[in-house]
Amino acid sequence: MSKQEGAVLFLGKENDGHGGKALNFCRRNFGEVTAHFGKWGDPLPENIRGWQGDYLISYLSRWVVPESLLQNARVAAINFHPGPPEYPGIGCNNFALYEEAKVYGATCHHIAAKVDAGAVIAVERFPLFPGDNVATLIARTYDFQLVLFYKIMSIILEGKALPVSAEKWTRRPFTRKELDELQKITPDMSKEEVAKRVRATSFGVWQPTVDLQGFIFELQPNSDADRRI
Repeated sequence: MSKQEGAVLFLGKENDGHGGKALNFCRRNFGEVTAHFGKWGDPLPENIRGWQGDYLISYLSRWVVPESLLQNARVAAINFHPGPPEYPGIGCNNFALYEEAKVYGATCHHIAAKVDAGAVIAVERFPLFPGDNVATLIARTYDFQLVLFYKIMSIILEGKALPVSAEKWTRRPFTRKELDELQKITPDMSKEEVAKRVRATSFGVWQPTVDLQGFIFELQPNSDADRRI
């Protein structure tokens, strides 16, 4: 089967298995694919600033794409965000857990100059359970996000126009400062508040911090932590 004509720029997260699957799908189905993977803090690769093509796809990319590059995508520049429109920005899964949301999801949207502000194309939702933590929610989100990617790419490959969702972003994007604040625990907090913050921000080596009169202590991960609070 012949590949679809068109050039794709794929931007993803370093060492991400789901992003690798998404990239392989693009390479099997499009004639020309340029790909770059990076981590937080990496500069945007200089050799892509002059890229011109049909589709720019950001899949968990750590880069904020400059407007000059967005304009070089002749058909569309789209992003796959690991959260629903209710949770734009950084730490979306953390805030959903903290707010004890009942439903979560992944969003595909057009990329605008402002982060997580472009028109929504489609949303893939799923239930969030009381037993979820950061690790389980991220894992399930990435699975549903990949399903959403396949759905959107299938529409493109069939030659159809991208959907126009009635859904809108419901708030401004969460910031790094807000996420850092969510990770802080102070002695005046209730047992319930501490439990919510531990659940919402404990993930491997990343743990909440305790502020005792200006001295900062990092909690140690423990599988029994929820029962001991």
